[in-house]
Amino acid sequence: MDSATRNPNYSPEVDPQPLPSTNPIHSRPIFSFPKRPALRITTEFDSESTVFFHKISCKFLDSLAKLKFAFHNNSKGEIAEPQISFVSKYLSLHYDLEDHSALVKSSVDVGPKLKLIGTHDVKAQQGEVTMVANLDDPGYALQLSTPLPSIALPKATFKFPQGEISLQEINDHDEDEQVKNSLSVSGTLKGQLLKGLCTAQYKDQEFKLRYRYKDDEMSFLPILSLPSNALSFAFKRRFGPSDKLSYWYNCDSNYWSAVYKHTYGEDFKFKAGYDSEVRLGWASLWVGDEGGKAKTAPMKMKVQFMLQVPQDDIKSSVLMFRVKKRWDI
Repeated sequence: MDSATRNPNYSPEVDPQPLPSTNPIHSRPIFSFPKRPALRITTEFDSESTVFFHKISCKFLDSLAKLKFAFHNNSKGEIAEPQISFVSKYLSLHYDLEDHSALVKSSVDVGPKLKLIGTHDVKAQQGEVTMVANLDDPGYALQLSTPLPSIALPKATFKFPQGEISLQEINDHDEDEQVKNSLSVSGTLKGQLLKGLCTAQYKDQEFKLRYRYKDDEMSFLPILSLPSNALSFAFKRRFGPSDKLSYWYNCDSNYWSAVYKHTYGEDFKFKAGYDSEVRLGWASLWVGDEGGKAKTAPMKMKVQFMLQVPQDDIKSSVLMFRVKKRWDI
């Protein structure tokens, strides 16, 4: 049977076209060059110190590692504190070109719930080794850390959902210049109390009690230190989605400070305040998120203007500014 009988739509005048090849080898170019990593250049200037800070970084190996070069330079163009860094998930290296010192950090997952973390200063010949073991119950972990070279027993920290407790051996010298070993205990304990969060912290023979109450409009935070009996408290009141007033007072010294904040969307913020301890009033304007990065700001640039007015000498008021700009090349 001929083709016309088998297929009524067959036309002998039209030649069938070959199908495109699906073999990936045929679609590859003969010569392929690796794609250049994207460069990120960040420059920051502070008018108070008149110093520029520059950082150049790039990611490679499919973003598994980052190479960074950072340095300062003043108005005369002099370069200071140049540093080169290599950062990855398990290994990081920071090298100071002026001091000729290197800081090496590494972490290794020994098992599914056991991790080793090491830090070593090559020039100072000092470091620290930390072992973190996560227990079966979530929120529980045991951490052992010791400095190198070791001069005492490892510091042990037990973490649990309500806080943590640390034990550390301290080497002191008595009047006869003899080494005296003692055990230092520190820890933090927190829990819910009267619709708020109560936190007790003990460190360096000082005991602090904090209580924090917070709702949608107000937050209140008193702090009591023992045995000094120092008492202070902070109070914050929100008047809307864009306005907030913060107040802090120290009952022992009678020092106080107040800050008013108003936001215009996500990229503009105005703040004004006064600090009685230094007798200084100030006001600042932020363009870009104050706590965010430059890449999320408009035009990838953050700008801050600040006016400081001393109470005792208004004529010596100072207007300062800070600029941070990022380029992606």
